[in-house]
Formats: sequence, C-alpha cells, structure tokens
Amino acid sequence: MIPYTDAMHEALDRLDGLGPEIGEAELVNHGPMAAEALAALGHGAEVGTWVQTWRASRPFHQAPPVTFDLDGNDETSWRPALGDRNKLGDWEGLFHRELTEAPWQDVLARWWPRLLPGLFTRVTHGLIRTAHAVRSLASTTGTGQTQLTELARALAMWASRFTALPGTARLGGHSDVATAVAALPRTWLEPDDRTPWTDATRDRLQHPDALPGYLPALSALHTGDPHRLITEMTTEFAGIYQAHPEVMPIPLVHAVTAPAAVRLVLPHLPADHHPATVEALWQANVAMLLAFTIDRRGEDTALNTAIDSDPPPLDELIARAVEHGDDHVIKFTEAAAREHALRPDPRYPAAVHAAQQRIPRLNR
Repeated sequence: MIPYTDAMHEALDRLDGLGPEIGEAELVNHGPMAAEALAALGHGAEVGTWVQTWRASRPFHQAPPVTFDLDGNDETSWRPALGDRNKLGDWEGLFHRELTEAPWQDVLARWWPRLLPGLFTRVTHGLIRTAHAVRSLASTTGTGQTQLTELARALAMWASRFTALPGTARLGGHSDVATAVAALPRTWLEPDDRTPWTDATRDRLQHPDALPGYLPALSALHTGDPHRLITEMTTEFAGIYQAHPEVMPIPLVHAVTAPAAVRLVLPHLPADHHPATVEALWQANVAMLLAFTIDRRGEDTALNTAIDSDPPPLDELIARAVEHGDDHVIKFTEAAAREHALRPDPRYPAAVHAAQQRIPRLNR
C-alpha cells in the first residue's frame, strides 16, 4: 500500500509542467484533482498508473512563462490581470513567491475573498482544484514543495480564468435549498440546443441574469451554519443529477463536487469568510441548474427514487470508480462518499451509480 503523501508526490511529479487546459476544446486539466481524489480514497497504489494512462491519452497545453511580475500588495497590479488568460504564468509566479514567503494558510486567506467572486470560473474548477491542493497540503508533513507548487498553479488557473457571475448572492431569505430549487422556473431549449456547449447553453452560462428566476433566487436561501447549508446542497444536487439523465452527464456533477470542495477549504479559512463562500457557491449552483435543465423532471421524487433504485454500497462504488478511470467519476465518487459519511443519504450512492453508467470509461 502506497501512503497518501507518497502517492501525491509521484502524481504531481508526473503531472509537472502541464497547463490548465487540454486540446483544442480547452477542456480543464483534471489530472491533479483526480489523482488527489484517488489517493484520498485509499488507492494510492493505483495513482501512478492512472496518471500515466490519463496523461498519455490527452494532448496538453503547456504552461506559459512568466512575462511580468504581478504585485499582490498593489491592487493596480493584480486586479487588471484577473481573467487575463495570457497572464497565467505571471499569476503562477506571484503565488509561488507568496507561498515561499508566508504560510500557505495565510496566502489562502489573503486571496480567497479576492477570488471568491469568480467561484464559477471554468464551471467551478478553479475552486475545486484549489480545494484538492489544500487537502494535499494539509495532509503533508514536512515542506511539501510539490504540493505548494500545485496550490500556486490551482490559484493561478482560478485567477487567470476568473469569471464573475452577474448579481450578488446574499443569505437571509426564508428557504432551505430544496425549497429554493423547487421555486426555480426552467425555460425551454430548442432540441438542437440541448447539448451542453451549444451557443444557446453557453449563452445561458454567460448571461444567467437573463433567465427567469435567477436574480430572485440569489436572495432566497436562509442563513444557517455553512456546513449544514453545504450538506443541503450536496444532497439536493445529488438527487438532481440522478433525476436528469437527459442532460449531458458531466456538467451537473460539479453542483455536488463544488460544495464538497468548499467543505475541504472552510477549516483553513477565517470564519468571517464562510458566509460569503456559501453565498457564492449557491449562486454558482443556481446558474448551473438554470443553464443545463429545462424542467424539473424527477427532482421532487429523487429521494424515493434513490431508495427504490437500491444502488451498490459506496465501498463497491469506490472500487468501480477506480476501475472505471474517468476523472469526473473518480472525483464525484470521492466527494459523494465523503458527504455520505457525514450525513448518510441514499441520493449520494444513487447519483454515483448513475454517473458511472452515464460517463464513458477512461480509454486504457
């Protein structure tokens, strides 16, 4: 059995030098996230082989070099660079310097509120990659230089691809997550526009404020303990994933993995960052739901459907995820298993079982 830390050192060494996107479609590089999830599931022995197979199956972009030194103490230096794809290397250089000069927890707390308005960046992948890097660092003894480098790269991807959603979410409403979701109207897409990255769906993601219900939903959620609100989100959106087999199988996975990723980070942030984090998370999930679904389908009966479907137990689903090999399946399975351990709910294994059937396996 290979320990978690050793598996992560090997994985990050093998993934070193890869940019944040893959191929002409510029899909997100999930390698560091999925490798960390595999190690966290206790399958460190499979991490090296998985990374080798996964890396060989994809054409990667290379990370650009540093061209200009950004100054994290000068807002006129770093703020204009938010969302500038050409400054990925500059952002990575900035975070490398700061992580060398200060504890990683301090750097995270300093930049979290600056990046939080862009939580939706790359459909929450900036956040998710950062969270996996944080867990890796928190689990590492010694200097953890490879893990520090991964955190710098995760934050750099988030900053250089920074995308803010319109509107401002505020807790203080009267609804729990399930009630707020049930109140969201859905709008029709023409048959040719129902795949996730058509112009119509892309427009929904870029302009969710044009969709009925989006702006009112941002203030609908009640105030509560952040961890409890995260649980409400992961259970509700696990059921939503299961209820929508007509939607392409990957996008709605992130409505579960993003809240689960936030849970990993909250213990390392000042408490006064927690409410705004949950607000941004809710806003991202509302945008995803309205962009990718056109009706409620079986959302209101998802819990009963999950119970009746009698999916395999999570330990078996974990073994299947390792064999399946797809990065989203691995991350979704790990997130759902972790959430299920905190508050068991049949929607977690049912959603994982559905994802393992809907998402194609990794070509080996």
